[in-house]
Amino acid sequence: MKILSEAIATDELKQLAQNTFGDLIKAVVDVDRALVAIDAELHSDLEALLLENGSKQSSLWGINFYPEIEDDDFLEFDSMINMRPSQGNMSRGVDSEEIQKSIVEIVNRWVKR
Repeated sequence: MKILSEAIATDELKQLAQNTFGDLIKAVVDVDRALVAIDAELHSDLEALLLENGSKQSSLWGINFYPEIEDDDFLEFDSMINMRPSQGNMSRGVDSEEIQKSIVEIVNRWVKR
């Protein structure tokens, strides 16, 4: 479990995936600080790591990476931590297209495909 401090290649994500779920890596993105935390069994563990390091709850969104997939399906917006009625997000996904766009931009900076 770590907060990325440098870009990571999909080959490294593939290796990390083999140690946990086999085909996916859980991640949490801080859309305000443009940070990505990866490699935990639960999104909530990554969320806690980012909160301990100064992130705000309202800025954190859970996603999954599928490093074997090369198209847009590489990234999945799906996590229990995303269910936030107080922020208007009523699903495990990310309902706001604006936040989705921010997440994709941040991921593209941190993950080299």
